[in-house]
Amino acid sequence: MQARSERTRRRLVRAAAETFDRSGYAGATLGQIARTAGLTKGALYFHFASKDDLAGAVRDQGQSVLRDFAVRQREAGAAPVQQLIDLTHWLAWTLHEDAVVRASFRITQECAGQQDPADGFHQAWIMQAVRLVEQARAAGDLAAPHDAEGPKALLSTAVCGVQVLAASGMPCLELRRQVAALWEFLLRFLVPAPHAARYDAHAAHLPARPATAA
Repeated sequence: MQARSERTRRRLVRAAAETFDRSGYAGATLGQIARTAGLTKGALYFHFASKDDLAGAVRDQGQSVLRDFAVRQREAGAAPVQQLIDLTHWLAWTLHEDAVVRASFRITQECAGQQDPADGFHQAWIMQAVRLVEQARAAGDLAAPHDAEGPKALLSTAVCGVQVLAASGMPCLELRRQVAALWEFLLRFLVPAPHAARYDAHAAHLPARPATAA
């Protein structure tokens, strides 16, 4: 019984993400979400009291997918700078492949000022990136080890740019090519010149389609 309830909950979160992604937070209704899930509104209310609760569950799921990827990369033993590159390529893929991640961004944008910014997917991604920058700094892998704000501002801008390009309809392979070109340029300034050849700006070692939410 508990397993069935959890499956239903996951189904509703996925349906909510697809509806928020398609119609926006303001435009989505609980009736639409229930229909997308193939369930009654009564079943929806059994698990979620409001649209806000569903939006929170979508944000949580998006951040969980992000954390899972970060953990896998860390366990694989990649250098922090390579993990940064990989994280950006992963974002390019998931913005095309995963409605949960797209909806997480959209909820954050539409509900700006109505929720804690720390709850947003953008901020969660930046926190992961800043952690990797700090690790790279500690390892002596940054060209300007005392510049704390520059890399953070650069990465924050980059993640916004990737999201905008994905939303523009740019094909995923072209977006990945653009991300690789971005990193080929950034590595000239981010790391000491002799270190640049250590990193794969194309993240060719990643699977063609990194795992996303189930």
